[in-house]
Amino acid sequence: MCGIGPFVTIPLMVTAFGGPQAVIGFLAGAVLALADGLVWAELGAAMPGSGGSYVYLRQAFQYRTGRLMPFLFVWTAMLFIPLIMSTGVVGFVQYLGYLSPGLGQASGDLVGLGVIALVVLLLWRGIEHIARITAVMWAVMIASVLLVIVAAATDFSAHLAFTYPAHAFGLTSNHFWLGFAGGLTIGIYDYLGYNTTAYMGAEIKDPGRVLPRSVLYSILGIMAIYLLLQIGTLGVIDWHRMTDPADVAATSVASAVLEKTWGKGAADTVTVLILITAFASVFTGLLGGSRVPYDAARDRVFFRPYARLHPRHRFPTLGLATMGVITAAGFLVGRHTDLATLIQLLTTVMVIVQALAQIVALSVLRRRRPDLARPYRMWLYPLPSVVAFAGWCVIYGYADKNSPGRHPIEWSLAWVALGCVAFAVWARLEKVWPFGPKEIAAETTTATEPDAGALRG
Repeated sequence: MCGIGPFVTIPLMVTAFGGPQAVIGFLAGAVLALADGLVWAELGAAMPGSGGSYVYLRQAFQYRTGRLMPFLFVWTAMLFIPLIMSTGVVGFVQYLGYLSPGLGQASGDLVGLGVIALVVLLLWRGIEHIARITAVMWAVMIASVLLVIVAAATDFSAHLAFTYPAHAFGLTSNHFWLGFAGGLTIGIYDYLGYNTTAYMGAEIKDPGRVLPRSVLYSILGIMAIYLLLQIGTLGVIDWHRMTDPADVAATSVASAVLEKTWGKGAADTVTVLILITAFASVFTGLLGGSRVPYDAARDRVFFRPYARLHPRHRFPTLGLATMGVITAAGFLVGRHTDLATLIQLLTTVMVIVQALAQIVALSVLRRRRPDLARPYRMWLYPLPSVVAFAGWCVIYGYADKNSPGRHPIEWSLAWVALGCVAFAVWARLEKVWPFGPKEIAAETTTATEPDAGALRG
């Protein structure tokens, strides 16, 4: 969950809401993440294998559509995972522009593409010290956030942070709800990563207890950090500056906070830390993302070439190469439109298959597989599912209005339709439904009810 997100999205959130009431967006994002996280918690605890969503979708929808839904999940993940990484590269170039004010459009494009190429090259050689790199990234990220929070506290103005424009909370205004939908989209983007442990279920001891806790505690912890960062920033930088594309506060707001409070030297230092955070987040993101098509292909849910490993370093070559290319394309899209459009595109692509279909999968499995051991059961079921479903529908329904002229809904539907065509080709080659018999496999788990402890719902 820790990356460059909060350093680039605060101005986007302020622009969406039109004022410091933008803090609502982070709170709404946390509510959606918590509700959706409970879906992940129950499914992950019940089926703690590698693969996450495609395992749950395969089990829930195999009775009617064979392997279509898990295939479509991997197909969409091949797009939205590298698009998430591309936002990190866009943020990298934005903050690099603070250290190098003369960095032009073409130069920034080349730097970003060079960063992506370097990440892929490093990963292509294999990686044996990923745990150490992840720990360093986490430490640098936390140091960057804490420095910005502490710096903001030393020069905090409650007047700046809590003086709202007229009609800021006009609930009957369409303008408010348009801003709310845009802020919710940005907010959930900042919390993405709360489901990571579900993809590593096979490697977690006592997943029925650990996985739900990891989801809940991580969201609550990040929410506290982001709120301090958001409010602190608004108490130092006039929000009007964040809406001006020509102002450094719109592209490098953390650097602007440090420059105003502790001076240019401190701002430069923190900017370097943020650049390291951005690079490391892209590095680890592509490392993990490239494993998604590999795991699926190995389980015969995706095209077989994606199951091939490098003969020496044992990493999935085709998955890494594909995601590297899509990351580069997404970066160029973000650079030549804007970061908000890129975030809108990637969240819209996620909604149909991963978000909405997975929520439906939870209810389907409760009905079809009452015998499945569930060491954790969703609190207040089905209320969190309803809240999550409604939240994702708001994001999807307002997508075109929040990105006028970009048509994210149409692009997402086109990508899913293309995925259906790809599935037909794959199913024909594999001779599975609809070109062969359905294969109904019952997922089993060794989890037992007492493992849930205090988290049992």
